[in-house]
Amino acid sequence: MRYLSFAALFLLSALSAETLHADVTMPNIFSSNMVLQREKDVPVWGWASPGEKVSVEFREQKLETTADASGKWQAKFNPMSAGGPFKMEVSGNHNKLVFENVMVGEVWLCSGQSNMQWPVKKALNPELEISNASHPEIRLFSVPRLMSNLPQTNVNAQWQVCSPQTVGEFSATAYFFGREISKNLNVPVGLINASWNSTRICPWTPATGYQAVPALQEIAKIANDKISKYKKILNGSSNGVRDKTSKQEHISEILPFDNNESPTVLYNAMIHPLVPLALRGTIWYQGEANRGEGMLYFNKMQALINGWRSVFRNDEMPFYFVQLAPNNYGKNSEALAEIWEAQTAALSIPNTGMAVTTDIGDIHDIHPRNKQEVGRRLALQALNKTYGQKNIICDSPLFAELKLEGDKAIVTFKNAVELKTRDGKTPDWFEICGEDMIYQKADAAIEKNKVILSGHGIEKICSVRFAWHQLAEPNLINEAGLPASAFRAGKQLACDKFLEQEKTLNKIGEAKGFKPVLELDPTKPLMAGTVKVVYTSDKRSEISGKINRIAYYLELMKLDGAIEYIFVAMDPFTQDLSKIGVPDLDSQAKFQQKIYNMVVISNVPGIKTGTFHEGGNIAFWGTNYGQNSAADIPESANAIYSYGDAPTNYGDYGSMQIHNYKEKQTLFAYNNWKSGSAADLGIGNAPSVRQKDWTYLQNAGKYAGGKLLVLIQTQ
Repeated sequence: MRYLSFAALFLLSALSAETLHADVTMPNIFSSNMVLQREKDVPVWGWASPGEKVSVEFREQKLETTADASGKWQAKFNPMSAGGPFKMEVSGNHNKLVFENVMVGEVWLCSGQSNMQWPVKKALNPELEISNASHPEIRLFSVPRLMSNLPQTNVNAQWQVCSPQTVGEFSATAYFFGREISKNLNVPVGLINASWNSTRICPWTPATGYQAVPALQEIAKIANDKISKYKKILNGSSNGVRDKTSKQEHISEILPFDNNESPTVLYNAMIHPLVPLALRGTIWYQGEANRGEGMLYFNKMQALINGWRSVFRNDEMPFYFVQLAPNNYGKNSEALAEIWEAQTAALSIPNTGMAVTTDIGDIHDIHPRNKQEVGRRLALQALNKTYGQKNIICDSPLFAELKLEGDKAIVTFKNAVELKTRDGKTPDWFEICGEDMIYQKADAAIEKNKVILSGHGIEKICSVRFAWHQLAEPNLINEAGLPASAFRAGKQLACDKFLEQEKTLNKIGEAKGFKPVLELDPTKPLMAGTVKVVYTSDKRSEISGKINRIAYYLELMKLDGAIEYIFVAMDPFTQDLSKIGVPDLDSQAKFQQKIYNMVVISNVPGIKTGTFHEGGNIAFWGTNYGQNSAADIPESANAIYSYGDAPTNYGDYGSMQIHNYKEKQTLFAYNNWKSGSAADLGIGNAPSVRQKDWTYLQNAGKYAGGKLLVLIQTQ
């Protein structure tokens, strides 16, 4: 098993702290050719025999320390000015480590997914860039791509001097960023590349990062619980498992994380071995894999930034990131714009900055080749905000204010004195809408840092949006040539279009007397890990008494603003509050049965409404399922996915379906919810001959938003 090697890594690192050392050792982040951070305290650490005296000499400083009972030692240099090359010597009782060609300068951690991993040899003009890459003042460190269930202490890598022989495989974004920093500051620069293609943000985040973000508490809880079990097995203290073979088999059964999308696994293996290295800051290029999460991605950026600042013991560590470039992702054309919105919101976190790239992408390639400009724009952020070069303009125009004046809208941008367009044409990609929430292209005119919008046939503008599409490459720029970032604003955003919960339910007479206890947006990913759904509202702890009735209310907004809804009430099929919501694997809910005294209310054409004493059934479970009929549900058929499909005891696809089999109708279905915008979601029979219950349609992203409520009446 591939993953057992990571358990072995942990055991080896644990042994390194417990075994008596004949030699003094240090992690590989300390090696010849390294760069140490200037003008900051610089921790250095390693291992030796418990109680062994260790001395570290560098420039004019000589540090002496003693290894603790576990064999670990640490010392700290006082702040130093830039320069080099120098030599570092580390001595113990039995050996001496000598590191040559050591520089003091600026050290940056560079991380993310494939666009950060993307090498110089695949950027624009690779032959020219590589041949001109003789920069002995720039040093490169590439962290191997590994994952681990538990924090590791070392990585198999060494610092390299930047040269035509070493730069080709290195991160292009990181290299071009570092080259710009070195050229402007005339100091050595150390670049640490820790990136992995196709990875989400959660694997890079330490558990401590989730603690201050309420929306992510469940992720931290699941990670901590699983890791606790994992540690017990490694220590041979779970269920009497002690021999190696049984221990490995037991680990395979409860491994908390089995791929590079799982929380903390990349932090553990690729970032934690660097802690507590002195860094100037971090650059980050990631988000494609989280497309579809909307503002939840902002919460995850909070966790990542705060988590890294915590472990590196630098509450003000700069964090500069790339706003993703346009790309033709296919379905759900607004999902990328929602990530842009979340990335822009992350600028509310102190000491952050964003490089907008809507003008240097390639809509046909998720990996735009112009990494030179990406690196330069990140460097502009650092030069202005970290290094105090305030004459450098680093920020793109961002939405500041919207004034609505009847048939005109006035948008004010910050980070701009004189807006213009890069092609000399009128500004494009502005849209406006009236109360019907149907957007149309706006006429736009620039007045200094404002854009005046108007349209045809809209007497009262309610909302404005800009570049709100995955293919948007808008031409609006500021005086420095930096492109404006996407936004939406107004009195009536898509999320505001939904009727308030109380007003909606008051329109449904049967709903009176019901209390909403669970709520979520089924068009968005709301999973903690892979087994538990996280609700935006959960009031089950406030409920007492026997359940008399259970109801489900689903409301979906189409992209044109139209809302469709359905309300279904029934006699209780359970008294267990943990099993009335989405039947995720954590709840262990599993119901394939008939329901009685069902009330159906809906505005969707074709749905049979009214009271049905018999004829209804639910299909609730968190596992996979098949087309074969089960539970004696009439009207079901073996050849299609419909009203009586049979659940399995394996997998995690998931089914949350309510049917009126008497009328041959699926009332609503919510399947494969862990996939977020690619979940199966719909009211009524699906427009598919072989999938009446929406199985495999992956259409949740085709809605602008939604609301799923679980309500109960108690005696």
